[in-house]
Amino acid sequence: MTSYEDFPCEQAVTMVTDYFEGALSVEERAVLERHLSWCDWCATYVEQMRETVRLSGTLREEEVPAPVMDVLLEALHQMRES
Repeated sequence: MTSYEDFPCEQAVTMVTDYFEGALSVEERAVLERHLSWCDWCATYVEQMRETVRLSGTLREEEVPAPVMDVLLEALHQMRES
């Protein structure tokens, strides 16, 4: 884990899902939360993602248009491969 001083925004963004799911170690969570305490951009990103998760949880599969579902499924497939 990188130290507080050299913790880049790119790394913070990649940790958001694990942060929401409680899957970070105590050290990782502390470093991320320190970063969020001073980085307005990342703090805003986390809040936007939190709201996205909240709103998307209210959608039913049949409410998502087929072309949008295809794009989402392809994106998930690519994430799993990387």
